[in-house]
Amino acid sequence: MCTRTAVGHETEPPLEVAAIFRAHGEVYRQGHHLSGGQRRVMRDIEACRTAVLGGHMAQCDHCGAQVVRYHSCRNRHCPKCQTLAKVKWVEARQQDLLPVPYFHCVFTLPHCLNALAQSNPRPLYGLLFQSASETLQTFGRDPAWLGGELGLTMVLHTWNQVLEHHIHVHCVVTGGALAPAGDRWITPQRRDFLFPVKALSRVFRSKYLEALAHTQHRGELQFPDALQCLSAPESFARFLQGLFAQDWVVYAKAPFGSAHHVLNYLGRYTHRVAISNDRLVALHNGQISFQWRNAHRGNARDIMTLEVEEFIRRFLLHVLPKGFMRIRHYGLLGNRCRTSHLAACRHLLELPEPLPRPPESVAVLMHRLTGRDIARCPQCHKGHLEVIMTIAPLWQRERMPQETQPP
Repeated sequence: MCTRTAVGHETEPPLEVAAIFRAHGEVYRQGHHLSGGQRRVMRDIEACRTAVLGGHMAQCDHCGAQVVRYHSCRNRHCPKCQTLAKVKWVEARQQDLLPVPYFHCVFTLPHCLNALAQSNPRPLYGLLFQSASETLQTFGRDPAWLGGELGLTMVLHTWNQVLEHHIHVHCVVTGGALAPAGDRWITPQRRDFLFPVKALSRVFRSKYLEALAHTQHRGELQFPDALQCLSAPESFARFLQGLFAQDWVVYAKAPFGSAHHVLNYLGRYTHRVAISNDRLVALHNGQISFQWRNAHRGNARDIMTLEVEEFIRRFLLHVLPKGFMRIRHYGLLGNRCRTSHLAACRHLLELPEPLPRPPESVAVLMHRLTGRDIARCPQCHKGHLEVIMTIAPLWQRERMPQETQPP
């Protein structure tokens, strides 16, 4: 049995998503139809930081101890590979921050769209970005509110605390806008309020359903067996009418206290995966227990237990299509005009241009951020590790003559 104690200390072997996949993944793959992307995610997570991916052997220049370190899979769905990517991304965004309040908005799709999204993730997720960004920009450009161009950073999440499908996009929005002529910065009338959420919800609903209807009309949606009832145009139109009759959820929080809080928020959300390893509690008799925050009990920590098969199914629900960008920027931060727009904003807000940060090695970056020297020998804590041998990944070693393979 694999367990994790209540205070966070691990017993051997450590309980990780990778361990679950290694123990039960092959049986799951044999019994279920998976996309190529889902198979790739499982394979990468199983191989992460193992001899399968290769690595290197380093030796201490003081005591002679040898350390083997294997490569990471770098898959964006892997719980172990996001920390460094997150840190690099957040640091790159520091130069985009302006000395203005930032607001946090969340746009959520109704759960009755979940089945359609599972069969059509790319178009439905893409429409979520499109509709939410257009909604915010519509209000931002309206002179009744701001009358200028907002800056938006949006992050897609597709899960809730128990790994069920819950499709929503988190938005960080500048509390202010650049005037169309680029000659002044427009501040909102109230620092604690940006736009009315009920009006945002209605506009968002209209934009999304109109775009979804056009997508279906162009024949870009797939209707597998369980959704064949929606394939006829008349049936799909009735389905959309039912969605239009619902209230859609748009959530807005008070602005962040400072630019530092904005970065902390981005760091928590941008590179998050469906479940982190530290939430896993136990794997026993084919069942997995994990922690979750129960909103009905004031976000108290509860334990949920699922069959392995159901846990893997829920985890794989959140594998994104290949090449799909889950972090996007719009308005002032859009890639085509980011440099010129931000330069104009800094000038108007009397903010100096950021100095370019020199490139850093992974070891230097980790030491600066965590104080941990990954090049220092873990045995004597005096010497430094020097690479003495490269370990080829398994697929290369299998092609090597037996006498040339590493030990």
